[in-house]
Amino acid sequence: MGVEISPKDRFVTVYGRKPVLEALDDPALEVDKVVLADTARGSAAREILDAARHRGVQVQRATAQRVKVLAGNGKQDQGVLADVVAPRMRPLELGLRDNPRSVLVLDGITTPANVGMILRTATAAGIEGIVVPRRGVASIDPLVVKASAGVAFRAPVLRCATAADAASSLRTAGYPLFALDSHARNSVFSASFGSRAAFVLGSETSGITDDVRPHITEWLSIPMAASVESLNVASAAAVLCFELVRRATTS
Repeated sequence: MGVEISPKDRFVTVYGRKPVLEALDDPALEVDKVVLADTARGSAAREILDAARHRGVQVQRATAQRVKVLAGNGKQDQGVLADVVAPRMRPLELGLRDNPRSVLVLDGITTPANVGMILRTATAAGIEGIVVPRRGVASIDPLVVKASAGVAFRAPVLRCATAADAASSLRTAGYPLFALDSHARNSVFSASFGSRAAFVLGSETSGITDDVRPHITEWLSIPMAASVESLNVASAAAVLCFELVRRATTS
């Protein structure tokens, strides 16, 4: 049975004059369309129109209010946005059909820099699916793209409504769910993950959300010295991801 894919699950939307021009100037990126406010005039608008024409990209005119709604950021859109094709982005339901060996689930991580760094690290480590829910996690916007050094466009992002929805779907599909906790007895270096596993990364302030906690099958810690209590979530993700790389290369 086919799954209808929303545009939000196919594109990364960037907004603002500089991010849009950078996307149009990058031959490695496929830009689906540009939406420009009908009030946009002057040299900035001409520069965008010229860049889009050079790439053969469709430019749609819309009201300034419509651009703000589509961008989801009324303060920084500058009257322009671009939908960039993200070839590896798809709904979680479709992603699970490929039985990925390792999946990360972002839960309550609202800092764009952390989301971007996690996308970069996990993609570099070969993680096959990174669940970025539409609610409760920072949107994949220009700040996330910048923090990921552009990797966000080609990261294996899986979309769903919430982290709790992802946790439920993963458990139904037979995945054990591991989550990090500084007080857990087992560490990421000694736990057994099996052939497939999912790992939930919670925010630094509140950790794993209450809706996700019931789905966790095992809690893991990262051993630390000198009375350091915890790591930044992006740093913790890097430790976890490259422990998975180490296991894959030594097995």
